[in-house]
Amino acid sequence: MKRNQDFATNTSRLRFISRSILLGAVFVLIFAGCEDKAKEAQKLALATPPPPPVVEYVLVSQQDVPIYDEWVGTLNGMVNAQILAQVTGYLVKQDYREGEQVKKGQLLYQIDPRTFQASLDQAKGNLARQEALLTTTRLDMQRIQRLLPENAVSVRDRDNAVGREAQAQAEVAAAKAAVESAQLALGFTRILSPIDGIAGMSQTQLGNLVGPGSANAVLTTVSTVDPIKAFIPLSEQQYMRFAREEKKDAAENGHIPLELILADGTKYPQPGKFFFADRQVDVKTGTIQVAVLFPNPTQILRPGQFARVRAATKIKRGALLVPQRSVTEMQGRKLVAVVKLDNTVDIRSVKPAETVGSMWVIDEGLHPGDRVIAEGIQKVRPGSKVDPKPFAEPPAAAGR
Repeated sequence: MKRNQDFATNTSRLRFISRSILLGAVFVLIFAGCEDKAKEAQKLALATPPPPPVVEYVLVSQQDVPIYDEWVGTLNGMVNAQILAQVTGYLVKQDYREGEQVKKGQLLYQIDPRTFQASLDQAKGNLARQEALLTTTRLDMQRIQRLLPENAVSVRDRDNAVGREAQAQAEVAAAKAAVESAQLALGFTRILSPIDGIAGMSQTQLGNLVGPGSANAVLTTVSTVDPIKAFIPLSEQQYMRFAREEKKDAAENGHIPLELILADGTKYPQPGKFFFADRQVDVKTGTIQVAVLFPNPTQILRPGQFARVRAATKIKRGALLVPQRSVTEMQGRKLVAVVKLDNTVDIRSVKPAETVGSMWVIDEGLHPGDRVIAEGIQKVRPGSKVDPKPFAEPPAAAGR
């Protein structure tokens, strides 16, 4: 019985070993087959060249484009009136809203008038007293003139009476001047706007002592902003060219239209015009200040704003244009990648001139109709094959 059990056990072991050997052989054959297939695939991949890279191109366009000169400056009011306190006193009232339009003659501030009213009353009283003295001296003079023919008074008495009358007249004149001065001082306690314009922030507070020579002499500023001035610095060469073009254009078509580019990059809708040039060139910077006027009916433009002013000073005929993104720089040279007829890449050195919007004007190195790579230039090298496609979103040529 025991022998039979040992025989069965050995038989099971032999069967397990046989199956394991068979499965191992199968796995070895499968792995060897996969490895052979992988090697064959790798050989096939090495034998097949990769497809050429896809690039996007734009055609070199030729057109007449305006060439702009651009200057950076600041805006300023047509008139900027500093509001000063002309008499010394305590500020008791502010009668305007900061940043809003005010009218000429509108009350802005009120200084405590009581001291000045008292001075005016005192001056008026002194004037009344001097006028009474003048009346008395005149009556004395009249009496002496009646008595003088009768020798009731002497010539000396008449001369003294004439002197007293003249002195009384002088005292009356001085008293009248004092009244006028007191009236002016009282009037200065009411600080009025001298112009129509926008009133700025108040530089002082109620209760402060204001007046000439004090730290609070300037109370605020009122500016006329329609039209508004833009001050731009021009070099001597730019000024001479601009002056000649302005004179020529004014004789033919009117003044050169000037454009204002706002801080957010948008163009101001109202064109400007040349207003005046400063009397001299700044010897330190070699520039001359030029003022340009822009209409400002909505008062969106305010003094102190950043200003980019540009003008189309000439038209370049038949200019060749390419996107700025197509031009790269290497060792001081400007380069573009051109796709030739056989779809190979030619790297050309070009000579850019002015920029017009998002485009370069190219003076040398390209021809109309050349296919210039605008997207994928980093994928190419001279003589490499490419798969050219039209640029998906061609930019506006002239940026107008």
